[in-house]
Formats: sequence, C-alpha cells, structure tokens
Amino acid sequence: MSKLGNLGARLHRGEISYDFIGHRKLWYGISILITITAILGLAVRGLNMGIDFQGGAVFTTEKTSVSVSQAEDYAKEASGHDAVVQKLGNDTLRIQIAGMDTKQSDQIKTDLAKDFKVDPETIAADLVGPSWGDQIANKAWQGLAIFMVLVVIYLAIAFEWRMAIAALVALIHDITITVGIYALVGFEVTPGTVIGLLTILGYSLYDTVVVFDSLKEQTKDITKQNRWTYSDIANRSINSTLVRSINTTVVALLPVAGLLFIGGGFLGAGTLNDISLSLFVGLAAGAYSSIFIATPLVADLKEREPAMKSLRKRVLAKRAQASVEEETTDARPVSDEPDDDAAPAVVGPRTQPASRGRGRGRPSGKRR
Repeated sequence: MSKLGNLGARLHRGEISYDFIGHRKLWYGISILITITAILGLAVRGLNMGIDFQGGAVFTTEKTSVSVSQAEDYAKEASGHDAVVQKLGNDTLRIQIAGMDTKQSDQIKTDLAKDFKVDPETIAADLVGPSWGDQIANKAWQGLAIFMVLVVIYLAIAFEWRMAIAALVALIHDITITVGIYALVGFEVTPGTVIGLLTILGYSLYDTVVVFDSLKEQTKDITKQNRWTYSDIANRSINSTLVRSINTTVVALLPVAGLLFIGGGFLGAGTLNDISLSLFVGLAAGAYSSIFIATPLVADLKEREPAMKSLRKRVLAKRAQASVEEETTDARPVSDEPDDDAAPAVVGPRTQPASRGRGRGRPSGKRR
C-alpha cells in the first residue's frame, strides 16, 4: 500500500488525527482575511466585464502579419478604450472593444483598416448591445439564487437545517473568493465565467456532503454514550474523509490547471482563461471550505443545543474522573520490602512436632 493510502487508512480507523475543530478559530480568521481581501479587490478594481455584459464591438481580421501588441495599440488609438486582442487560427485577429455603438464601430473599422493596410470590407464587425448583456447577467443571478434555495431545502431535508446553513455559508465563501480573485487578476468576465462559477458550486457541495454524511452516520444515538462530544465526532468525520477529499480535488485540479497555465498562459489561448480561472480558484476554495469552514460551523451550532451541552458536561466530567483515578494509581508507592508491623499470615491450625511428643514416652497408638 502507498504511503498516502496507508495514511488514509489510519485516519479512517482513528489511529491518527488532526484537531480541525479545536483550531476552528484559526481557520475562521484565515477565511475572514481572504474574504476581506477579495471584497477590497472587488471594491477598488471592480470586475472587467466582457462585451457580452456591457456591450461593444468585435472585429475579426483576415490573415495578417500584425502582432497582438501592435493591434492593441491600433485599437486603443482608434477607439480611446482598452481592447482585448486574441490571435486565432490562420494568423487572424479578434479585437474586442467594450462600450461601442454602431456609429463608433464604423469609424473604428475604417481606422483599423488604414492601420492594417487592408480593405475595410475584409474586417468583420459584430455589435453586442448592452441590453442583451443585462439579460445574461440577470439570468445568471436568477440561476444562482434558485440554486442556493434548492441546496438549502435539500440539505435541510436530507440532513438538518444547521448543516444547510453551514453549506450555504461555505458556498458564499467560495463565490466571494473566486469573484475577488477575478477582480484582482483583471481577467475578463464572460458567460464562460458564469458557467465556471455554477460548476464549482457543485464540486464544493460534493466534498461538504461527503463529510456531512459521515457525520450524520456517526452521531446516531450520540446522547446515549458518555465518551465522545459532538465536536469529537465531527473532527473524526473530517479526518476519516480527508484523504478522499484531497484526492478528489487534486484529480479535478490537474486538467483545469492545464487549461489555465498551459492553454491560457503558455500557448496564449486567452479564451480559456475566463472559465479555467473560475474553476481552478473555485475548486481549491471549495475543498478548503468543506473541511475548514462547513463542518466546524456545524459543530459550533450543534454544541449550542441543550442536549449537546449536557453531553459535553458528562463527557468532560468522566474524563476528569478518569484522569484523577489515573493520577492516584500512579502516585501509589510500590515496594518489595516486607512490612515489619504486619502480622504473619497463618494458614491452617498450628501443630506440635511429632518428635517432641515421643520424647516424653507418650504412645503413638490408641489407649487401652
């Protein structure tokens, strides 16, 4: 068996463990810090919305020797706005300029043709109205809201409302971090980004539900014993599924990392960045939140119940008693020296030696 497999087996059996629940304040602090950074990035820099959301023009050239950087300079000079230029197959270029209307796009098309030294008719122009982008944005928000409501209802029925709240907090945590990273990096937000965000929610819930299912199974009739608190069992549930969560996340991240770093970064396929970044950040954040946020939050909520408070008191009292008894046992002196004051043990009646009676002439047989 591999070392990782052996570690997973030992974690599942409870032979080794890490106290995730005991350090939950540390994880809460890290998450709050990351979330605040994401919100500040979103507030200061904002999102780089694509033309699908705010409208604009897309120009596609024929085969040209003009580089991407030169095309960006030409487009900025012609429109006064920053442009997103992507190199397509057969050395054609795709130029996106946001916030353009029909009159402006016609003039920009003419100026680009002069810079590229081609006929304006060879440059294809497509306009995207802002109203269509608003419809996409509204549909995305509606889909996200419906998804959240359905998740909360399902988890409340399948598990309990505390787990539903914890899962909802973890989902909001993942979305906030992902959107904040988009703002800090400056990647363009496209419909592919929305698809990526909705996809990561499913992955985040998968890890969370796996831990919740183990926790639900192990906490049956928990109040009928005095050995474990709810937090103890929650911590054991995390440890027993830890390696499984890591393996699932790593396997999911590898192809996404290939899209982001090799396809989008090394090969320059910028169209892959919008969906791959959301998937990469969201998958990592989802794995983190299912272990360090969702389950510890459930333990916090459950420990507030009167039954769980009573159970904790009994468990702690029993452990304190066991500790005192152990200390008392260890404190007793152990000595091999005989005790002089102790009375000698007597086993059976005392008898006179036989030789002593015969020395006085007493017959050993019966009297006649």
